[in-house]
Amino acid sequence: MAAAKKAVLGPLVGAVDQGTSSTRFLVFNSKTAELLSHHQVEIKQEFPREGWVEQDPKEILHSVYECIEKTCEKLGQLNIDISNIKAIGVSNQRETTVVWDKLTGEPLYNAVAAPVSPGPSDPVAVVPSGSSVPAAGAASVWLDLRTQSTVESLSKRIPGNNNFVKSKTGLPLSTYFSAVKLRWLLDNVRKVQKAVEEDRALFGTVDSWLIWSLTGGASGGVHCTDVTNASRTMLFNIHSLEWDKELCEFFEIPMKILPNVRSSSEIYGLMCLGDQSAALVGQMCFQDGQAKNTYGTGCFLLCNTGRKCVFSEHGLLTTVAYKLGRDKPVYYALEGSVAIAGAVIRWLRDNLGIIKTSEEIENLAKEVGTSYGCYFVPAFSGLYAPYWEPSARGIICGLTQFTNKCHIAFAALEAVCFQTREILDAMNRDCGIPLSHLQVDGGMTNNKILMQLQADILYIPVVKPSMPETTALGAAMAAGAAEGVGVWSLEPEDLSAVTMERFEPQINAEESEIRYSTWKKAVMKSMGWVTTQSSESGDPSIFCSLPLGFFIVSSMVMLIGARYLSGMP
Repeated sequence: MAAAKKAVLGPLVGAVDQGTSSTRFLVFNSKTAELLSHHQVEIKQEFPREGWVEQDPKEILHSVYECIEKTCEKLGQLNIDISNIKAIGVSNQRETTVVWDKLTGEPLYNAVAAPVSPGPSDPVAVVPSGSSVPAAGAASVWLDLRTQSTVESLSKRIPGNNNFVKSKTGLPLSTYFSAVKLRWLLDNVRKVQKAVEEDRALFGTVDSWLIWSLTGGASGGVHCTDVTNASRTMLFNIHSLEWDKELCEFFEIPMKILPNVRSSSEIYGLMCLGDQSAALVGQMCFQDGQAKNTYGTGCFLLCNTGRKCVFSEHGLLTTVAYKLGRDKPVYYALEGSVAIAGAVIRWLRDNLGIIKTSEEIENLAKEVGTSYGCYFVPAFSGLYAPYWEPSARGIICGLTQFTNKCHIAFAALEAVCFQTREILDAMNRDCGIPLSHLQVDGGMTNNKILMQLQADILYIPVVKPSMPETTALGAAMAAGAAEGVGVWSLEPEDLSAVTMERFEPQINAEESEIRYSTWKKAVMKSMGWVTTQSSESGDPSIFCSLPLGFFIVSSMVMLIGARYLSGMP
């Protein structure tokens, strides 16, 4: 029997989308932007201590290999010729930091899998996004809080009238970004210190780790990143688009371990772009003032500010949006980052057990249609934009005997929407022109209750593309458009029209404002819960508690005094 003829669909482009909770590989038709096939693998997060969040770089890499292999198998079952994949883009979680041995290919000291080959003469486009710090062979992700004392120590060295860190990077000094995580690693992990001393260490965000591994690893892997990921390290000058010597000296980071920085769309065997920047491209936000919000583990709202570097006065970040070619101009964005969005659903599933799957939360919320006055502030890792308050911790307030798991589920969804409202308000004040609608993407946008709540709380329409995988689509677009690949045009007239679903506000403005103002009260109550010592050292000493320590010391004094007054020997 003759073999079935392979379908010819024109040039295809793949995209690795490596996030905090899962890894996916997706394949698109470059002419129509149609998603042809994909595969997803969930990855673990480890919590060895309170405030510490880690992932295994080897597991991340294995998940990429598995997703590519399974997606190619599915394409074969659809009779689609995988040799027609002309480029691969990689989008990844951003500030998560990885340090590995360039001679052995091992992250710190763990073994690493054999590199995968994309096929003869096919360019590999790698679009990364962010990282954190690994301890003892694991990568600590962007949510990690272990570096708070490092941040406080460094902040004392910045003159009050000359915050050169923020002016050069667009970022506040925070546990969120890679430089302080790398500094902590160099201070606390001897294996990393020794590797740096012996010139064996390489540092990178997850994009760098994946690119290096996918292009040969210890046998000639390319050590690089792109401008969007570099801009999240706090070591990169967003004006000169180079690693900054003054910043590296301030954080005491040896420049020899840093990756080479490239544009977001060029071939050097691969190419790079950060995940939220990829989503901005995937949403086709190429004009000044266009914005998108991605709902993933966290929530990330980016507004394109064009070729102008706008600095926020309301708690937002200034970041590189994209640079789509070696000789193309750089575009900037204002960004608001929410630490906990989809992660709160995972917490309800894994920690409280009130749902068995993430999808169940929509049904629970739908049962009651209200939080019944219950407010949930999921500040598990402190509060990010616009507060930047590391002392905050999660609270659930407004509970009554009537409150049940359905109300808590509803409050969790509302929390994602309220946090987005805070970011949008700050962005509107910085830009001066309020957004008339919000473009959204990410896995959580499949939840219709969440999308309607978001429209109600923002009191503007929420617009969702019918194909929500815009982060992967943006990575694929940038990969396919790279010079030397040229299978995807980014010219406005050539971009495919996207079907949109629109959610209009269904409550009155007064009710929206009342709910939002009550949320703000809850946020204020979440602040000031922890100190640096209690959150980092975990010291069980009774003298960590001042009242208890005072009681014990005063009791000892009274006992000694009583013995003296009674004439006891």
